[in-house]
Amino acid sequence: MLTFKLVTMTIPQSIYHSFCNLSLISKCSISTTQSLPVIALILILLYLCFRPQTVYLIDYVCYMPPDHLRIPYSHMVEHFELCNFDKETLDFETKVLERSGIGVEACMPESVHELPPNDSMKSAQAEVELVLFKVVKDLLSKHKVNPKSIDILVSNCSLFCPTPSIASMIINKFGFRSNIKSVNLSGMGCSAGLLSIDLAKDQLRVHNNSLALVLSMEAVAPNGYRGNDKSMLIANVLFRMGGVAILLSNRKQDKLVAKYKLQHLVRTHTGSNDQAYKSVYQESDENEMVGVSLSRSLLTVAASALRTNITTLGPLVLPYSEQLCFGWSVICNKIWPRGRKEIYVPNFKKAFEHFCIHAGGKSVIDVMEESLKLQKKDVEASRMTLYRFGNTSSSSLWYELCYLEAKGRVKKGDRVWQIAFGSGFKCNSAVWKCLSDTDPNIRNVWSDRIHLYPVEIPVFDC
Repeated sequence: MLTFKLVTMTIPQSIYHSFCNLSLISKCSISTTQSLPVIALILILLYLCFRPQTVYLIDYVCYMPPDHLRIPYSHMVEHFELCNFDKETLDFETKVLERSGIGVEACMPESVHELPPNDSMKSAQAEVELVLFKVVKDLLSKHKVNPKSIDILVSNCSLFCPTPSIASMIINKFGFRSNIKSVNLSGMGCSAGLLSIDLAKDQLRVHNNSLALVLSMEAVAPNGYRGNDKSMLIANVLFRMGGVAILLSNRKQDKLVAKYKLQHLVRTHTGSNDQAYKSVYQESDENEMVGVSLSRSLLTVAASALRTNITTLGPLVLPYSEQLCFGWSVICNKIWPRGRKEIYVPNFKKAFEHFCIHAGGKSVIDVMEESLKLQKKDVEASRMTLYRFGNTSSSSLWYELCYLEAKGRVKKGDRVWQIAFGSGFKCNSAVWKCLSDTDPNIRNVWSDRIHLYPVEIPVFDC
């Protein structure tokens, strides 16, 4: 009797009545053939009740820094000199800068333009407010969304974690509801953007008819390194200011206005390996100067993490022909180790029309292009984003998608593969399906000068 009561409490009423009908059928000794339609109806009802919610990407807005925040090479070199770097360190920073793949239009917050740079907490907070307040306001006003209609808020900023949190800053500024489900992530590195999407997705799977706002950025102002450890000096050159606000929904009516729907999100964490764990590591040097160390093994670690990630993602997206070729290659190498050949790399262009690879640096993009056997045009969005905006950390993937949209390349039915890397070490993949042709005339961060791109990036002799 207790079991019967629990069932009636947990199963929706319509399914419960179907079970009762099935019980009556069995009592009346009706044939199996006659009961099949009832069983099919029960299965359909179960599927409708428990199927996962579809997550729609309604829109997103990337931060566009004003032109006066550009920091050309000459300004950066001047800053390095004022930070009392010795000649060897200064030459190293200049060499890395020239080979970084970053152009003269990339921007730094106003506090970094000061001489000497202002790395106070107040300047970091000002940078966060400048970037996130702007993109949230633009996104909500663009779609006439009342801030009080936001049900879920997820923000991420890896190296700046104030109290109250960045999520609380947004809630206070825009007057979100008191029962909003908010989360603030820190310390997750450049892959935190897709981690935030995954967290919002899980929330949307649980809470019906909800809107989720995801915010991604990195605060550059307080994180300059002033020591002489070369592994920590690289970050001074690569990172620039940027951020993004993303509006997600699981409401059926939003399918008509959404740009994309999320098909897959695969996360890989290789932190159990010491080399991977230490590849991107915040620490203090021998003089107690704090910085983020980038190890020499970083590219090897990234390639290994990507292989692990696509081992899970591949069966979800690749056609059977590519899966068979890959499987046969692995089997042959195990059976005939002496004649071992390179493992077959699946043709991911049969699964995706567009690629957004984290613009972490020129070397990162080069390695991913080679590892995935991609063409120059496949990584064009990543290279141009790095050149114009620099490494904007967790938001870089969205600047790349903006580039593709501004070029008018993303069409209805196209699939976009976003690949993010971050400290830990993590590799995360998201697959989006375009729901309607993107209009290149709709303004985004690339609209003012998309006609000038792609550009030839200068190559310096080693």
